Parts: sequence; structure tokens; C-alpha cells
Amino acid sequence: MLDMIVPSRFGLFRREMDQLFSDFFGNGWNWDREVPVSFPALNVWEDGQNVYAEAEMPGVKIEQVEISVTGDQLTLRGERKSEEKAGVTCHRRERDFGAFTRVIRLPAPIDAGRVEASLKNGVLTITLPKSENARPRRIEVKSAS
Repeated sequence: MLDMIVPSRFGLFRREMDQLFSDFFGNGWNWDREVPVSFPALNVWEDGQNVYAEAEMPGVKIEQVEISVTGDQLTLRGERKSEEKAGVTCHRRERDFGAFTRVIRLPAPIDAGRVEASLKNGVLTITLPKSENARPRRIEVKSAS
């Protein structure tokens, strides 16, 4: 019987601690990562020609997003506005609102003049073409005869 009580109480304790840290750090807390979660969440990957970034931005409109690239640094700025609800009592608020800035270092220098971005279904997708110097180049091997 004790085995059934302890996990339940531990789960409740963990949820309450998650809420406490979430309230304190403001952007949420994930015990598995042991660091506050940043907004927006990003995935970044590359192939031979481009670096790609996807950012989760639910509730953010395209006119509320600013993207800039300098060398190998990507900056996302924007604002997620709160929908004010008159005459209600809020019991839990886990979604943050307000201005945000994320700056990340990319794995290669970028050709900023060719960057493309689109926002669809709350996901910002950015294609960042690598600069000519950062792209892989095939080198011809000459015979030394």
C-alpha cells in the first residue's frame, strides 16, 4: 500500500515544484534539462548549402517578428501579446507574453542578403544560405608528374 502512496505524493510534489520554478523563472522550467526553457524554442540544422532554423511561435503574428543576421549570428526579436479577458479569474498562467529576444550562434557564416523566412501554423521557418567561404568546395587534385 505504501508503494502506491509514495509515487502519487512524489508526482504531486514534483508538479508543485515545477509550478514554483516556472513562476520564478517566468519562461517555464523543465526538470529533465535543469535549465529554464527559452522562448521561442528553436531547432537548427544544416546541409552543404544552408543552415535552417525553426522556431515555435504560437500566438505571434508575422508583423510582431524581426529577424536579423550578422556573420554567424541569428537574432530573433518579437512580441507575443496577451489576450486580456475582462471579468475572469486566472487560475494558472504558464504561457508567457511580452517581448522576447533570442540570439544564437550559427555553425557557419551566412549570406544575409539571401535569407528567407516564413511563418505558418505558429512555426517560423528560416533558410539561411551559407556564405561562399563557408560552403564545401571540391578541390581538383593535379598530377605531379
